[in-house]
Amino acid sequence: MKDKKLRIGIDLGGTKIEGIVLDTGGFAILRERVPTPAGDYRGILNTIRDLVTLLESGVDKQCTVGIGMPGSFSRASGRVKNSNSVCLNGQALQRDLELLMKRPLRFANDADCFTLSEATDGAAAGAAVVFGVIAGTGTGGGITVDGRLVAGPNGIAGEWGHNPLPWPRTDELPGPDCYCGLKGCIETWLSGPGLVRDFQAHHHEAVEAVEISRRAQAGDSAARLTLELYFDRMARALASIINILDPDVIVLGGGLSNIDYLYAAVPACWQSYVFSDRVDTRLVPARHGDSSGVRGAAWLWPAAASSA
Repeated sequence: MKDKKLRIGIDLGGTKIEGIVLDTGGFAILRERVPTPAGDYRGILNTIRDLVTLLESGVDKQCTVGIGMPGSFSRASGRVKNSNSVCLNGQALQRDLELLMKRPLRFANDADCFTLSEATDGAAAGAAVVFGVIAGTGTGGGITVDGRLVAGPNGIAGEWGHNPLPWPRTDELPGPDCYCGLKGCIETWLSGPGLVRDFQAHHHEAVEAVEISRRAQAGDSAARLTLELYFDRMARALASIINILDPDVIVLGGGLSNIDYLYAAVPACWQSYVFSDRVDTRLVPARHGDSSGVRGAAWLWPAAASSA
């Protein structure tokens, strides 16, 4: 019997696989991390199975299992697409893992899991419409309405990172090459590597994103100018989301979400781009930080389903 109160979440990342056991109130009872077998699809399947076994032995119960993953499933083939863990692409991950573990599993994109976590018991708890953003190595997004994930018929709802940067300036065209094959995608501007590239292009020095932020706070003019441009680009990108979705809350996660003054600077910029006399959408940092992805994977099973 599955326990009515316990859920397991698995966060499948490129370097680590994290697992968590949550009780019905969202308290983390147990947490484990193991290395991801790099480039080894069969090894990933076995590692997830073994991690779930370890977690369940730790609580002495069989739990529901939700899995957050990079990429999404093709509605045409049922196989993984758009994953930056390339060994997953083209694989029937859900089918293979369910056969291996002999139980039903639930899957969602890692940005969707982040958004679900923050909408369930995080920074956007209780909000009707939530847009979640992960700005780190890449740039992903997810949408919840009344606490439920929106996936869409193509399984790509929230993939704002692969739209063009809105209201581009002359010097921003055609934009950097994106791994998706297009140019000027939002991800190429708002990801950590995009921020680093922009600083280097203008100031001829290779500096990591965290150092750019530190220098800006210390008064370095070059770093401040780079971040001011970054904030304007994020404001344009998020304004396009507000104009279409009009979310109550936008929650930021990922490494770049740790820039504290972003939460005042970006809303100050986006008023110029939003088609409204005022903007009541709130921009907030994630409450659960790096744990939101794995927590959201656990919440893929609602209370009613967890008693099945």
